[in-house]
Amino acid sequence: MLSKKTYDRLGETVYQTTLTNGLKVLMVPKAGFHKTFAIMTTDYGAMDNEFVPRGQTEPVRFPDGIAHFLEHKLFEKKDHDAFDLFGKYGASANAFTGFTQTSYLFATTSHLKENLEILLDFVQDPYFTAATVNKEKGIIGQEIQMYDDDPGWQSYFGMIGHLYPKEPLHIDIAGTVDSIDKITADDLYAAYNTFYHPSNMNLIVVGQLDPEETLAWITANQDAKTFAPNEPITRIPSPQAKPADIVPATTRHLTLTRPKVNIGLRGFDEVPAGRAGLTYSVAVSLMFDLLFNDTGDNYLRLYDANVIDDSFGYDFQVQRGAHFAQLAGDTDQPEQFASELTAILKNAPAQLIAAKPQFDLVKREAIGRIVGAINSVEGIANQYDGPLFDGTTIFDELAILEQLTFDELLTAAKAFLDQSQATVYTILP
Repeated sequence: MLSKKTYDRLGETVYQTTLTNGLKVLMVPKAGFHKTFAIMTTDYGAMDNEFVPRGQTEPVRFPDGIAHFLEHKLFEKKDHDAFDLFGKYGASANAFTGFTQTSYLFATTSHLKENLEILLDFVQDPYFTAATVNKEKGIIGQEIQMYDDDPGWQSYFGMIGHLYPKEPLHIDIAGTVDSIDKITADDLYAAYNTFYHPSNMNLIVVGQLDPEETLAWITANQDAKTFAPNEPITRIPSPQAKPADIVPATTRHLTLTRPKVNIGLRGFDEVPAGRAGLTYSVAVSLMFDLLFNDTGDNYLRLYDANVIDDSFGYDFQVQRGAHFAQLAGDTDQPEQFASELTAILKNAPAQLIAAKPQFDLVKREAIGRIVGAINSVEGIANQYDGPLFDGTTIFDELAILEQLTFDELLTAAKAFLDQSQATVYTILP
């Protein structure tokens, strides 16, 4: 049955259902839009490298990078490549692997039914052989080596590695040349059969569409296929680092023109479950806006002193089993960059209270960014976090942000900061 949730003030409606095979389908029709965007996601990413394969009873540790490798190989079939099929019907397709999810997507202005069927069929019909797997090792190996020489990528994963020294989060999403060399076709099938069951996946379609008609296409496609019974997935918990395990600071040298500094902040507090978790995420993100937005006192002072420049940015992420912040940028004063920003973070509660008069302005700016994303089919689909926050959407995020008070922000900020641990990762020429 198709459920319907209306956001009257925004003039938006979200249609949702779960098919008999467990696939969760979410649709957002956008009147007046010519483009339609669809993204199919499995709750499986680079962190999930030890689990009990479907049909087995004992856990297996799989090679690092297998989720990303599987994503690459899924497009290739025995006699064709899925990219070519999308091209035939005027769609542009792509895919990406994150820490906890893998997604396959397309955008199109026509032939929605055909492109949806291509998406569903290629994701649900794996074809792996020893020959094709070995061929892909060389391609992905070159990609890994390219990122080994990328200062921005090294800065990010260096910071992550210090924050999560014992957890698989610190491992590069693509793995290493040595780890992917161990991947076999049987490994790929084991990972696929465990995590690509429809019950572990969702499909989001946003744009020019009729919900009933689109659901009928999807249902017919799925009803024509046979799937194994749904089984619970057993992930093996990784060792958890303690605050004392976090590496405080590291400096390394690479070929680059200016120093890069990446400050990471790992939360050791517990993120609330469900919608409350989204509220927490929104509040902590807004805290960083209040401390570091480009019209605030901290930013302007450090910018005028040439400690930061336009390359400076910050981000707060909540993943399954992990949450952390980063503040990064290029600077000619790396020591000053690190000391100034860490001092602001250490004094954040007082800084936030001092910045309270700017709270409404900063919140309006954040609301404006979400409204901008709502005017994009990709923005709506990509903001869906699936099971992380109980299926909340970007429209729920906007409602939470609009209702957020300064006291709620301060409470969430203190919860995160009081139990956080920082690292500074510096790359010098």
